[in-house]
Amino acid sequence: MAEELALDLEELRQLHSSAKRPRILSLISSEIHSLEKILQLQASKEDGNAAAPPPTASQIPTPISTSVKAPINPALNYVSVSSFSWDQDMDKVKIYVFLEGVEQEKIQTDFKPLSFDVKFHDVKGKNYRCAVPKLNKEIVPEKCKVVVKPTRVIISLFKASKGDWPDLYSKEDKLKPNLDKEQDPMAGIMDLMKNMYEEGDDEMKRTIAKAWTDARSVKAEDALKSYR
Repeated sequence: MAEELALDLEELRQLHSSAKRPRILSLISSEIHSLEKILQLQASKEDGNAAAPPPTASQIPTPISTSVKAPINPALNYVSVSSFSWDQDMDKVKIYVFLEGVEQEKIQTDFKPLSFDVKFHDVKGKNYRCAVPKLNKEIVPEKCKVVVKPTRVIISLFKASKGDWPDLYSKEDKLKPNLDKEQDPMAGIMDLMKNMYEEGDDEMKRTIAKAWTDARSVKAEDALKSYR
């Protein structure tokens, strides 16, 4: 191809030398200039290919994986999170899982329109799992997220439609987590109250503090009655 271009260039130069009219001279000059550039580029490319030796195996870069999570072994054993707290507003549901030592990069999530499954790997030598097979209403999986705090994990489920959920679980769902028989049945409520107090505004904190004070007063009064 280079030889053909060289011949074309030579013929154009001959035409240029014999042309008389200014417009024809300008057109031929432009074409000569273009062909000269093409030939220069081809010559420099051929010189570069001849000078550069083929890459050795050690010079070929190793592909780097863009995945941020290592593959999880499906045969791992998990401890089911039997107790957690939750609250809601019109847009989302928040689930509070009380686990310490959770690392964000070791969390595996599976959010679906009517369920979620969150796995926490290598938490003080154990693997934990928090899942609801059938939620009360639909969520938006791509908006859902998990945030790790020092003493707990917050799972945020974004509702597909605004509104209040009467329960976290579907009425047909029979797979609710069983509470430990030896665990205080009020523990989950107390954990929820603590989270509401920590994350609430001043008015919320005053309301919760008053509720705690009133509850203690009632207990003390009942204790005094038993001695009368």
